Amino acid sequence: MKNMTHTRPVVLSFSGHDPCGGAGVQADIETLVSHQCHSASVITALTEQDTSNVKKLIPQTPEAIISQANTLLDDLQVNAFKIGLIGHHETAIAIYAILKQYPNIPVILDPVLAAGGGTELSNERLIATIVDLLLPCTTVLTPNSEEARKLSGFDDLNDCGLALLEKGCDYVLITGTHESTPVVSNQLFHDNRCWDTVTWDRLPGSYHGSGCTLATSIAALIAHGLEPVQAVMEAQEYTWNSLQAAYQPGKGQYIPNRFFWMEDDI
Repeated sequence: MKNMTHTRPVVLSFSGHDPCGGAGVQADIETLVSHQCHSASVITALTEQDTSNVKKLIPQTPEAIISQANTLLDDLQVNAFKIGLIGHHETAIAIYAILKQYPNIPVILDPVLAAGGGTELSNERLIATIVDLLLPCTTVLTPNSEEARKLSGFDDLNDCGLALLEKGCDYVLITGTHESTPVVSNQLFHDNRCWDTVTWDRLPGSYHGSGCTLATSIAALIAHGLEPVQAVMEAQEYTWNSLQAAYQPGKGQYIPNRFFWMEDDI
């Protein structure tokens, strides 16, 4: 019999439910399992969506979110929090109520403000609540360029990164997938400066769940004990490889293949 005392680091994700299986909590679970972590989850919102766009958002009650999180945290030794789709300012307040009880657990926040198909998943009140309450609790923030501009109020991405650090984040990784550039440039900000810029070949497809994959990969690696800078670098490589191996199960965007490393070419 194998050693039954072996444990995996636990990541608790606050994410939306994606019925088509490409993003949200489903993406979190796949990514965490791929990184040999144990996945625990609190559903922030139900959604009606497919691989093209989100059609409906149904937030869960703050009371249910807090109760479920407390039940899990009373039982599990959580090594990292990952936050994805929030969807409502009261949900953000509920998540903050949990985070302030556990200030020593790293927080990786993917600020999902709009769907890949264009549907808005946030408003000014939610954005203000994220900035005021959640960013000061955040270890690594992973906005795309459009989200960074909405959260910071600036247009220049260097200004965005510095402003988000000033809001309280320890690290800010701004991804460049939404920019009209021949390559994707991801900028990591830390210690009041642009710490590093990494470029990746721009892949031809459009992907559903890429941001979830990146943020959750960072959370998994930090849960395993990596320092944030190393986790950010390794997570970018993991995500790029999952996108390169992506597949298209529906009529819309491609889905990252988060288990690319275990599949042989057929």
